Amino acid sequence: MSKPRIFLSPPHIGGDELKLVQETFASNWIAPLGPQVDAFEKEFAATVDVPYAVALSSGTAALHLALRWLRLKPGDEVVCSLLTFVASVNPVLYESATPVFVDSEVRSWNMDPALLAEAVENRIKRGKRPKAVVLVHLYGQSADIDGVSKICAQHEIPLIEDAAEALGATHMGKAVGSTGLCGIFSFNGNKIITTSGGGMLVSQDKALIDKARFWASQARNPAPHYEHSEVGYNYRLSNVLAAIGRGQLRVLKERVEARRRNFEYYQDALSDLPGLAFMPEADYGRSTRWLTCITINPTEAGIDRERVRVAITEENIEARPVWKPMHLQPLFRNCTCFGGTLAERLFDHGLCLPSGSSLSTADLDRVIEVIRRVYKSR
Repeated sequence: MSKPRIFLSPPHIGGDELKLVQETFASNWIAPLGPQVDAFEKEFAATVDVPYAVALSSGTAALHLALRWLRLKPGDEVVCSLLTFVASVNPVLYESATPVFVDSEVRSWNMDPALLAEAVENRIKRGKRPKAVVLVHLYGQSADIDGVSKICAQHEIPLIEDAAEALGATHMGKAVGSTGLCGIFSFNGNKIITTSGGGMLVSQDKALIDKARFWASQARNPAPHYEHSEVGYNYRLSNVLAAIGRGQLRVLKERVEARRRNFEYYQDALSDLPGLAFMPEADYGRSTRWLTCITINPTEAGIDRERVRVAITEENIEARPVWKPMHLQPLFRNCTCFGGTLAERLFDHGLCLPSGSSLSTADLDRVIEVIRRVYKSR
């Protein structure tokens, strides 16, 4: 009989989700919007200390509406993190704009402010002042928000924080997603809290959130009939899923602590292996360790990342490489990129280990045993 599957980052249900969903069913509010959505928005806004929030069908939808607010035109450029998931960039294409990519820095694996400054100055000299910067907080860790926001403010470029992977992380004690023009979050099934599928857009700007809410509801104008003067989208979160989200939000702190414990357990068990290193934690913030990420230097280790990944997979355990940088994706092969060598190296050497908050010590030991066995067999 095969061993039980260990997933990379499975959902972890708490104690209140079912009760809240049952309340929703009892009210017969089984539809988009409703009192659970209203409550979820208020509670989430309070969690990240931002006054306004709108619950949406995905983090991608949140980013799309944030970019739409900027009224991008064909040929406009948006600076994006190079090392990320494609959903952080696709909405730029939805609005017929062009992404410009900026590589990571070593201390956080997130956007390098020095390279961002170089990119912005280069584009301005070419008559292409960026219309926005989309800053990703990768794998649960805050980017250098101070460094990036300083450059954005200097050149009057709106900053959008893509915190899809980093709910619960902080920068200088402040929640990620709360500093820029707006922040976006994801509640996909693999995130630190989940609504099965969903997202949130937050901002200090009430007008932005009101407009996003309007667009997300098919841009229906006030009228007794269906009246539409703008293009709209079916982007709102359902009342049932919002009930799940409210329950999940109540255990956010516990989920963060569990994932940080996973990281510490891996670190204690594997740090002696040659050529193996862990994703660092930048000194300006606190990571959620949404995923525990390692790198394996084949010259020092005598094995490469892929050999370890395959061995883990053969034991019915899910592991995956670090994100493939956007400039290596066929979709973006013609886009301008500043830097790239660090993101490429992280992709070549990086591996994400099972990190779910429901993992047992026995689960972690299974992963560790495989890695140590591969090293032993070099």
